Amino acid sequence: MPLRGVGGSSSGVVVNLENQHRPAQLQPATFAQHQNPDSLPEPQFWLESRTSPVTLLDYLLAFKDVTAPTNIRSMIAAMIPGSGVGNTLPLIRGDEGDSHLSAPMVASFVANLNVVIFGFVARQKIQGQHLNRYIVEQFPVVPPDCYETVHFGKKTAARIVRDSMLELTYSAHDMAPFARDMGYVDKKGEVKPPFIWDDERRLKLREKLDALYFHLYGVTDRDDVRYIYSTFPIVEREEMVAYGRYRSRDLCLAYMSALAAGDPDADIKL
Repeated sequence: MPLRGVGGSSSGVVVNLENQHRPAQLQPATFAQHQNPDSLPEPQFWLESRTSPVTLLDYLLAFKDVTAPTNIRSMIAAMIPGSGVGNTLPLIRGDEGDSHLSAPMVASFVANLNVVIFGFVARQKIQGQHLNRYIVEQFPVVPPDCYETVHFGKKTAARIVRDSMLELTYSAHDMAPFARDMGYVDKKGEVKPPFIWDDERRLKLREKLDALYFHLYGVTDRDDVRYIYSTFPIVEREEMVAYGRYRSRDLCLAYMSALAAGDPDADIKL
């Protein structure tokens, strides 16, 4: 099952029957497909729901097992619609199941797993092409109670993360259950329409999250932030070609300044 989440890309699977060794290849979603809330990625395998040995939840928290410390991102996590998953897409659940985990709490955890500073730590721990569960269990994550106690101006960290993650995740109808649990409903209690995919808007939301988590981890020296971004050379090369500058890094630094000044809603233009 392809990932649709903070990273910004969901892919279908194309099967080439003439390729005996690697018949299935990813087919990245086009911009038009991203903007279509009815568009769904095509999986390789299907399973009848009546044959499933477990009751699927409306949505699940998963991370990509196949990775490497030299990839664009070494840790990619997302919430996905309730579905069957393969062994290389492990699921993360609470010790007591998911009934006691609120949607905002799950959203903050997914955000934490995807930010740059977390990816920097992940690169130091991954030694092969798999992100094993025992490694994931050792990663340092922000304690849940920090989100409500840390403020940036009039907004808590929890509010900023919740609003950003809702928009980054709810871009298609298949994630409506998540939006409902996040309280994104109208006066009649009906889930509101998905957010329209906007690359520029999504980049800024991601960099605001990166900036927020640098603050939460206590890494606020700008040279330290620049160094951490330098360890993602593929992103830097691509952005230098596209923008003539390392734009995500510069946006993050600008948002760090805005958050420190108590202005979480600053409109950063770079």
